[in-house]
Parts: sequence; C-alpha cells; structure tokens
Amino acid sequence: MRTSLYTLLASLLLMTACNSSKNDQFDIPLEPYAVSSMDGDALNVIIEIPAGTNHKIEYKAETGFSNDTLLGGVTRVINFLPYPGNYGFVPNTLMDKDRGGDGDPLDVLVICESVPSGTRLAVKPIGALLLRDRGEIDTKIIAVPADSSLRVFSPENFMELALEQDAARSIIEAWFLNYKGPKQTELIRWEDETYAWREVRKWRLD
Repeated sequence: MRTSLYTLLASLLLMTACNSSKNDQFDIPLEPYAVSSMDGDALNVIIEIPAGTNHKIEYKAETGFSNDTLLGGVTRVINFLPYPGNYGFVPNTLMDKDRGGDGDPLDVLVICESVPSGTRLAVKPIGALLLRDRGEIDTKIIAVPADSSLRVFSPENFMELALEQDAARSIIEAWFLNYKGPKQTELIRWEDETYAWREVRKWRLD
C-alpha cells in the first residue's frame, strides 16, 4: 500500500508542461479580479504556483506574480514535498475574516500537468478540503480542468475521488496538513463538489 502511495505521489509531482495553447496567458502584472469566476458549469481560476515546485509564489495587484519572501527578503521555499497540483485562487472571491474566513481569495488546487504562473484555467470542482489554519477556516477547492483533453486524473466528482482515487485524496490531505510544518494545520473535513460550488458563491464579491 505504501509503495502504491509513493508511486502515485511521484506521478502527481512529476507533471510538466501542460498544453498551455489551450489556456489564456495573462501579461504580468494582471488584474485577475476583472475576470468572472464562473462561466456556465466551469470555474475560472488563476494559477499562482505551478505543480512540482517548492517556491511559494503569490499574486499582488501592485506587483503581479513574485516569490513570497520572509523577513529580511529571503525567498520563501516550502520545506516539504513540492506542490502536488497547480495552486491558485478563484478571482472575484474573498474569504472575509468578519465571516470566519482567512482574509484571502478562495484557494484552489488543480490536478493536471504543470502550468505557468498567471495561467487562467477553466476547471471543474470535484471536492473541497476544509482546514483550520491558526484558528481560521481555510477552504481548498480541489478541481480538474474543464477541458477533458487536459486531464491526467479520472475523477469527475467527489464520490469518484473517494472510491477510485482514495490514495490520491489521502496524499492531497497529507500534503496540506504538513507543508507548513507539523501540527500547524488541522483537518476539519472533506466535502463534495456541490459544497465547493456553494463556497464559491458564498465568497463571491459580485
């Protein structure tokens, strides 16, 4: 069982060079909040951190995309396994602290081959991972590309993720519980794709 988990994790972490010709590339800096978060059954997201990197990359309206830095200007590097998917946010959302959020846009992890920072992807949510980070609720939308030709992952909903790729679900959970260091993040629960869509609507700014 452990061997199969490691094999699956290696597959997730070695994804490279997704066919970006099918995705819109923004100039950097960009104004992602001008992008509608929903387009029919698809959810538009902005990728900050490509799959397979340990560098913490963030978007800021003033500077565009850049490596996150610690005090003293040291580049922040995740002291754990690389990101197991493309990590970004849902534009036009904000998890308001006054309503129990963390004060940031809604996070998303897209399972597909690695894409550059600034890529806009239309995705299909397949679940949501609810965490508690320093006392604040931190929801991670788990998604796959809406374009099936870009997918490297078969589940299309949470039931399929839990039944067919439970090892992958466990890897994603373990990664988020450990990438900030031991006991920094607490698992609340997993939810399905319907809940994920409710979270998008709940935190939308428009």
